[in-house]
Amino acid sequence: MIGYVTLGTNDLARAAAFYDAIAKEMGCGRFMESETFIAWGVPGGAAGIGLTKPFDGNAASVGNGVMAALQATDRAQVDRLYALAMSMGAQDEGGPGDRGGGFYAAYFRDPDGNKLNAFVMG
Repeated sequence: MIGYVTLGTNDLARAAAFYDAIAKEMGCGRFMESETFIAWGVPGGAAGIGLTKPFDGNAASVGNGVMAALQATDRAQVDRLYALAMSMGAQDEGGPGDRGGGFYAAYFRDPDGNKLNAFVMG
């Protein structure tokens, strides 16, 4: 149902380095790019993620209650994504662990404060 998720950034170069590393771990890369926007994913594949400087020219801000979830292949990849994010200056929002019902997840914020979750079911 979700085609892609776009998050705002105030520093596209800094954010791009963060998401390049996350995408590489997930086996994908950039597939669209302009001066103000980059998208990662696989053309014709599952939902991707985009980063943009806001079109209206105002500063990007974090949405309260907004989160983008990244589907991992297994628990080990959840752990790697979390460790990678932390090594790149992400803010911890809850380390890897079982959240009940077979939901294993880790939560963190990117350099702009956007909340992300790496998860796997089962």
